[in-house]
Amino acid sequence: MPNILIAEDERPIADLIRMTLKGAGYRCDWAPDGDRAADLAGAGTYDLALVDVMLPGSDGFALLEYCQTLDLPVIFVTARGAVADRVRGLHAGAEDYIVKPFDAAKLLARVETVLRRFHKTEALITLAGVTVDPRARQVWKDGEEIALTPKEYDLLLLFLRNPNAALYRDTIYEKVWGGELAYGSKTVDLHVQRLRKKVGWEETLRAVHKVGYRLEAEP
Repeated sequence: MPNILIAEDERPIADLIRMTLKGAGYRCDWAPDGDRAADLAGAGTYDLALVDVMLPGSDGFALLEYCQTLDLPVIFVTARGAVADRVRGLHAGAEDYIVKPFDAAKLLARVETVLRRFHKTEALITLAGVTVDPRARQVWKDGEEIALTPKEYDLLLLFLRNPNAALYRDTIYEKVWGGELAYGSKTVDLHVQRLRKKVGWEETLRAVHKVGYRLEAEP
């Protein structure tokens, strides 16, 4: 899951950005000034920085210049909305320039666009309220990471990759555990029950009579 640095000195705005990003499954850290943001950027592994231009300490342009040495893309999020300010920000190397107040949905759309541009989101799967990073084997629900056992994770991924398809218990067992399902075994059913509870799929992961299970999800 992409990790985003927020450099914003106004706490309410920082909280709004952080809530918006976490709600979409992103990880994020907050810095209230440019110097702290530079420290975090240099010490951490971030995929994107959202930076206010008018920061205490090192301002947004100084932070942008430092982020460029780290190959860390930057989106300016600022109250300075004059055309000259936007032109200056984009010419300096910002990937985008968002003016406050902003719409949360538009902020997310622009974040996703920049992350795609830098190939940061190619492996993510988002469906039925769950986001999965297959490379890292990490799972998020409503922005919160969920701890799954290896078999629960494999089961989750199987359903996510086959939405709205009725999967036979034998098929599920073969794909997740390997081999054949023993007659009368409750292994699949017990793991499905636990998975439902952990990811909130009580009404989404449905039992199919005499078949197995189906993940009901909108395309």
